[in-house]
Amino acid sequence: MTGAAVGLRGLFASAPAHAARAYEITHSTAEWRQRLTPAQFHVLRQAGTERPGSSPLNKEKRTGVFTCAGCALPLFSSATKFESGTGWPSFWQPLPGAVAEDTDSTLFMKRTEVLCHRCGGHLGHVFNDGPKPTGLRYCMNGVALNFEAAA
Repeated sequence: MTGAAVGLRGLFASAPAHAARAYEITHSTAEWRQRLTPAQFHVLRQAGTERPGSSPLNKEKRTGVFTCAGCALPLFSSATKFESGTGWPSFWQPLPGAVAEDTDSTLFMKRTEVLCHRCGGHLGHVFNDGPKPTGLRYCMNGVALNFEAAA
């Protein structure tokens, strides 16, 4: 997504429905800015999108767990990661109870937004064009994730 397209998101977005939810981990905007890098803040707290192909996690092949960069909640097992060809880390299933979903109707589209269940951070979107067994593609922003290799 180009910088202009990312900027347009704010022009056509109303307040996200998930903003009113209570999450286990909360911080003020200033605290989130202090805890996160500018890129992480843009994605996790402002529902931005990183440039496709920019995340080193696209090439991550080790066994382990992908966690939320905002609160360290385990989100995805490496066993569910696949190469989608989209330029973003993709998974066919999250860990049980790890994510929440919401409707995202910005940019004149209707998509399913994926959020961290614990802190409400925006992770990406889920689509119905993934591989078996779920047929889902959780298309995540790599900057919203950290990777913890198995010991």
